[in-house]
Amino acid sequence: MLGGTISSHAINVSLYPKIGYDPIKSFAPVTLIGTNPVVLVVPQSSPHKTLKDVLDASRAKSGGLSSASAGTGTSQHLSLELLAYKSGVKFTHVPYKGSGPAIQDTIGGQIDMMFDTTVVAAPHIQSGKLRAIAVTSSKRLASMPDVPTIAESKLPGLSDFEVVSWQAIFVPAGTPQPVVDRLHNEIRQILAQPEMQEKMKGFGMEPADMTTTQIAAFQKAEVDKWAQVIKAANIKAE
Repeated sequence: MLGGTISSHAINVSLYPKIGYDPIKSFAPVTLIGTNPVVLVVPQSSPHKTLKDVLDASRAKSGGLSSASAGTGTSQHLSLELLAYKSGVKFTHVPYKGSGPAIQDTIGGQIDMMFDTTVVAAPHIQSGKLRAIAVTSSKRLASMPDVPTIAESKLPGLSDFEVVSWQAIFVPAGTPQPVVDRLHNEIRQILAQPEMQEKMKGFGMEPADMTTTQIAAFQKAEVDKWAQVIKAANIKAE
């Protein structure tokens, strides 16, 4: 069994020419553990209050607003590139070695904005160091009910905008279907336990309950989506 993520099983195949495996053909999905939405934040000192403010400011600035990430090809980076791709607005990507230094420079105002997972950004939003502009999920989050989704902005090209980081369990391709089915059912029961639900919430994860067929379709859509964004933005792994 293998724990896979949006990076290992959707993004990396388009970033690395010799990855050594096919994220779809080499594996069979067992269970989607959960998703972790991403939130667009700006420093508390920023004049920008809405997504429209951010896009207008980036259009007006040579090179666009600066946006930090935990590194090239991460979900934070690709959230930015998807926003740029769909809105037609340019930004300057500033990759860091991890979310820690990236978010600290955003708090300090050295960087204009950044996307990060809710589990990382939420404490800084609650403390007032960062302002949440929008979440990348399809629906508002129970943990941030006052923060609109990007799709809610109703700005051109963004009506279907959605990004979620995700974690799943896979087995090698060719694993007998009865084995896959039993693993799927057993793990679902474990994940449904109240204590597991609380642990997942503590990690900022949203529960996800899909059949193995639905996971396979979801994963293929993710591979195709990020391949398109990576090609359009000409992103190269560092």
